[in-house]
Amino acid sequence: IPYTMRILSMLPSATEIVHALGLTDHLIGRFHECDYPPHVLELPAVTYAYIDSQASSRIIDLAVKKRAQQGLSLYGIHKDQIRKLDPDFIVTQTQCDLCAVSLRGVQTFLKDDVGVSAELLVLAPNVLNDVWRDIRNAGASFGVSERAESVVDKLAARLSAVKRTAQSSPALTVAMIEWTAPLMAAGNWTPELVAIAGGHDVFGRDGVHSASIQPADLQKTNPDFIIVAPCGFDLRRTEREMRSLTCQESWAGLNAVQKGQVYAVDGNAFFNRPGPRLVESAEILAEILHPESFDFGHCASAWRQCPRPI
Repeated sequence: IPYTMRILSMLPSATEIVHALGLTDHLIGRFHECDYPPHVLELPAVTYAYIDSQASSRIIDLAVKKRAQQGLSLYGIHKDQIRKLDPDFIVTQTQCDLCAVSLRGVQTFLKDDVGVSAELLVLAPNVLNDVWRDIRNAGASFGVSERAESVVDKLAARLSAVKRTAQSSPALTVAMIEWTAPLMAAGNWTPELVAIAGGHDVFGRDGVHSASIQPADLQKTNPDFIIVAPCGFDLRRTEREMRSLTCQESWAGLNAVQKGQVYAVDGNAFFNRPGPRLVESAEILAEILHPESFDFGHCASAWRQCPRPI
């Protein structure tokens, strides 16, 4: 590995992939929401958001739609900061323009800035195999291909171990909620994670982006479990946003609600980051769906059971 290699990460999952490859010391800057491993917070942030990420789900949704209608990006780039950092690699993505600076935004910056000649590494995850491919591609770009292969093998082995145990039990129907106001069901790699943990995702399809749903859809599918993991929200914030669901007239009559099988999850740290911690996401699901068979220690820190309505 060139000891001077300088990596700039433009999304949280990329930072976690670099960390998994043992190259955290080569990171020189980050997307402003990169927060794992915790010491990356000491790195300079080269991006910022145009909307208030601390607002409610409904307000964030309205702000996102307004900027989209105007053809405006959700994120800005500190161009002078990137020039000073002078990276060898900039890691970005094509998966979601809501989660990070768009590929076009990064490409435009590189095209317009004569002083920056970094190599662009583009991640494109839609299903789990894409995530493993991205890790391998990153390893090849950074000169650690063997290490990347080892990382992927270990992650896949952990998922296989969960799957072997979970699939000995009957499949349980699961609604994975990725946004509460308006309602959206999780997609992409999430249905695969549910299946590995011994469940059947009633809304999501492998590799297909998250889709809008209605309260009536929850009534119609009436799943055994409802798991709420909003994109960008930690566990405490997810619990605060649950009122968007619990205030609905049909909520109390749902099978999962009546049986106390509704759970809030830290979607920001786990389910919504297509990197190594998707394995922990499958473990979280396994703990929720099959508590008699799994205990990885994620309860309370990554997920909590929601109280039944009185």
